[in-house]
Amino acid sequence: MELRHLRYFVAVARHLSFTAAAESLGVAQPPLSQQIRDLEAEVGTALFERTTRRVSLTRAGVDFHAQALAILDKSGEAMARARAIGAGAAGIVNVGLTGSMLAGPLGRAIRDFDIAYPDVDLRIHEMSPDRQIAMLKAGQTDISFLRSPPPDADLVSVRAWRETVTLVLPKGHRLAPKAVIDLADLSQERFVFLRLSDSLFAKYLWACCVEAGFIPNITHEVVEAASLTSLVAAGLGIAIIPEFVARLAHADVVYRPVAGKTISADVHALWVREKAGPLISNFLALIRSEA
Repeated sequence: MELRHLRYFVAVARHLSFTAAAESLGVAQPPLSQQIRDLEAEVGTALFERTTRRVSLTRAGVDFHAQALAILDKSGEAMARARAIGAGAAGIVNVGLTGSMLAGPLGRAIRDFDIAYPDVDLRIHEMSPDRQIAMLKAGQTDISFLRSPPPDADLVSVRAWRETVTLVLPKGHRLAPKAVIDLADLSQERFVFLRLSDSLFAKYLWACCVEAGFIPNITHEVVEAASLTSLVAAGLGIAIIPEFVARLAHADVVYRPVAGKTISADVHALWVREKAGPLISNFLALIRSEA
């Protein structure tokens, strides 16, 4: 049995006339009649009562008609959804990120994506950077956002937006009166830092300090950049954070730009090379427009 048989059957049931049904379908009447006979043979019972004067549905035909309509409706929904998914207008997108990413354009992009693509279920998964890579490769997420992404032949990496860093100091710190601070001036300070064991961005910041002439004295490490501000406010050290995270202002700290060489905190979107598609393209395009 094919969907064509059901469409032919429904047309005859609607018109109760093989001639009118054939005209509505744009087919000749003899092939239509043969298709209905083939359908009845496959079902194993008559669906129409035919006389020289009229055509009517049998009791089996009445019930089959309701089922056929439901099947055709479902098949139409399935085809429409498949087309929407193929066009990137429906489906599910699992996004891996650290919470601090939402302080930048990503948060606004997620809101606007929900509005622009209401049939896409976008799901956020907060996790550490190394976990994001593992989840991508395992197929548990579709796209991730990282600073200092690892080189990996299996992954596509595209810059989503540009960002630099800022220093966070406790209010009353000796360097707070300065408008701009050189990294070399921090050689004797205690630092709170992103966790070096699972963040290439943290390792990059550590290398920037080494290039400035000192090894940072790290007292505490965290996964989330947003947590660093709270640690600074508590007097546990100073921190280097992405500039957009500084928008989450704290009353007990001050933010100062870094002098000299620009320290990049650019965010990259990553996905598995074989799994690129219109959903990811549409989401990334919206993020770039927000940035």
